[in-house]
Amino acid sequence: MKSIENNPILVATDGSEYSDAAVAHAVKLASSWGKKLIALYVASISAEVSMQTKIWENLREIFMDEGKKALAKAKEYAQKEGVEIETRIVEGVPWEKIIEVAKEEKVDMIVMGSHGHTRIKDFLLGSVAERVIGGTPCPVVIVRKNELKK
Repeated sequence: MKSIENNPILVATDGSEYSDAAVAHAVKLASSWGKKLIALYVASISAEVSMQTKIWENLREIFMDEGKKALAKAKEYAQKEGVEIETRIVEGVPWEKIIEVAKEEKVDMIVMGSHGHTRIKDFLLGSVAERVIGGTPCPVVIVRKNELKK
């Protein structure tokens, strides 16, 4: 079993209430343990749409704007609590990118919200969370929005 070193905590966010609760939980953990936090937003789109350059470029801009807003919220909250934070936007399949960043950064833990931004993401998050849990060597904490009051 890997010992916990001074590696960062990764929090996946999409700007939803559920992600905000996950960010708040991750910030509290990082603060308590003196760890750096990495906030990650994954811009996701289906392969069929990405083939259509014009559609993808328009959607990409929307995703990037959403990502910047979600990460700005995370950064503001972390800085208010005195936690060092790095923010990243990546493009790809959410569960794959979450695992990829977790492995690259050798994170001690991944924190995620229990649901996504929309009903479609709510449905898909179950499989995202399951795939992240099954594909990463570190613990994964799933936070429900009512689990943590700010």
